[in-house]
Amino acid sequence: MNKIFILGFLSVLILSSCNYNKGQKNPEKEEVQVKKQRKTFSEISIKEGGKWVGNEYVGGTFKNVIELKVPDSHTDHSGYIRYEGPGWENSQVGFRLYLDWRNAIDIFGKKVDTLVLANVGHPYSGSYHEEAPWGLDILKAGKSLGIGGFGRYVNDSVIHFREVENTSVKINNSETSSEVEIEYSGWIAGDETIDLLAVFSIYPKDRFTKVELSPSSKISGLSTGIVKFEDIPLWQKETEDGNWGYIASYGNQTLAGDDDKLGMAIFYNKSEVAETVEGPHDHLVLFSPGERSTYYFLAAWEQEKNGITSKEEFLKDINAKLQRLEKEGEL
Repeated sequence: MNKIFILGFLSVLILSSCNYNKGQKNPEKEEVQVKKQRKTFSEISIKEGGKWVGNEYVGGTFKNVIELKVPDSHTDHSGYIRYEGPGWENSQVGFRLYLDWRNAIDIFGKKVDTLVLANVGHPYSGSYHEEAPWGLDILKAGKSLGIGGFGRYVNDSVIHFREVENTSVKINNSETSSEVEIEYSGWIAGDETIDLLAVFSIYPKDRFTKVELSPSSKISGLSTGIVKFEDIPLWQKETEDGNWGYIASYGNQTLAGDDDKLGMAIFYNKSEVAETVEGPHDHLVLFSPGERSTYYFLAAWEQEKNGITSKEEFLKDINAKLQRLEKEGEL
């Protein structure tokens, strides 16, 4: 009798357990599924638990945050922000912005078609300047704007962000895109002091980032650009009777090897641009004074999975994008 009762009781427990599992969701499995479904990602990660020693943050561990007001002590190579600023990516390419006086944008070349940035720049993950199975940092920005960074062109040189009262960052990840929003307050740019809002958006497909710059006042000289390298020619094309144009370069211009090739391009709306010029370190696009300037930049690395591996392919790709911009007004 006792055996029958026990067996019956166990059967009820097993059945109940099965019904519970059918009706309830496993949070851990759901989290894994969400990560698998995500096609884009943006982040900013700062250290907590350490302390500032001058302009260096000593000790602590990295933690992702959604919003950040950059501390006054922070500068280049402070060790406070993981890989020195916010990053964003899709399955084809990743980017990061140096969130300090440089304000340049760098490229994470990716050999895999998965999202990787959450594991880049940690003490356990090794240097992102050295080749890894996922890829590496491939662009040497130096004193330039990198690819698609921005500043103000005055007296034949670019003013970066050495003098800014406050800089704040917000991160947004949705099902259709990922964004990094940066607000610069009190940027002293030569003879002008302004606020500037910059929004970077990346989408599930393709290698480009959309940028929207909104200054608090209409100033001349607001500019973006592509880093210049010796013996790498610049290409420029504009639609004859249309609204869009681009500047672009292709060749051996990466840190991944002497024969490693990379294509970079910036697409701009002609109605928003005053001129294109050569700066000391950049091929520059100068925007006309206005309330908002919108442009796109892209990077095509030959080691990308199923990537572009020749100048001809690269030109075909950016010319197709130019026609799409002309037809649809956006990428």
